[in-house]
Amino acid sequence: MNIKKENAIHNIFDHFEDYANLILSQLSILEKVISSGSLVIPEEILKELNINEDKSDKFEVKLSEKIVDTIVLQKPVASDLRKLMACYQIVINLERIGDLVIDIVKFIPRIKESETYNRMSEVIYNMLLVSVNMVQKSLLSFINSDKEFAIWTIRNDEVVDDMNHKLIRKAIAKSKMSDETQQLMFSFIHINSIISSIERIADHATNVAEASIYAMEGTDIRHHNLENETNEK
Repeated sequence: MNIKKENAIHNIFDHFEDYANLILSQLSILEKVISSGSLVIPEEILKELNINEDKSDKFEVKLSEKIVDTIVLQKPVASDLRKLMACYQIVINLERIGDLVIDIVKFIPRIKESETYNRMSEVIYNMLLVSVNMVQKSLLSFINSDKEFAIWTIRNDEVVDDMNHKLIRKAIAKSKMSDETQQLMFSFIHINSIISSIERIADHATNVAEASIYAMEGTDIRHHNLENETNEK
């Protein structure tokens, strides 16, 4: 057994879990912001989010370098190599999820129609909860080598996509204001940006789940029909 190689791989996955927890913390803060229904985000919350985002950027760079160095210098066996490559892909997706959290927080104060946002905040929050749950389960799938969590995440991506389209229609149907009102139109645009960003979080969770299955089985299912694959087994 190559102790140096084992320590390098162990170190990567320790740091990976720390990074995953940081992104989950950012999502938890976002949940609180959305659930409040307020267009005003307290300064201390914004400060915490921005500090964590800076940490996230540094984490992503450091972890990516560690993974590349370990692959090049330690020459891991096939199973470890797959897991390291999957970890690399997941780290990139986690960083993008962190960016989306900041994007959503920036969109909220731009909404000028508080009544419209108040009517929509509950359904937006519910959509966010599904996406966050997808992120959590996809990460657990990778960390615990649990394929069922990965499959659950991939299947629920369609649920979030469907919620996105329904929310837009619902926002327009519920509005009592004229479509010619400029502020209302801008509010709808920004609400759509928030919803689309949440949908992208779910997409990244799906990427994490697919990488998890690759790490476990060496099978790339990114362009495969999951239902057919499941039925064949």
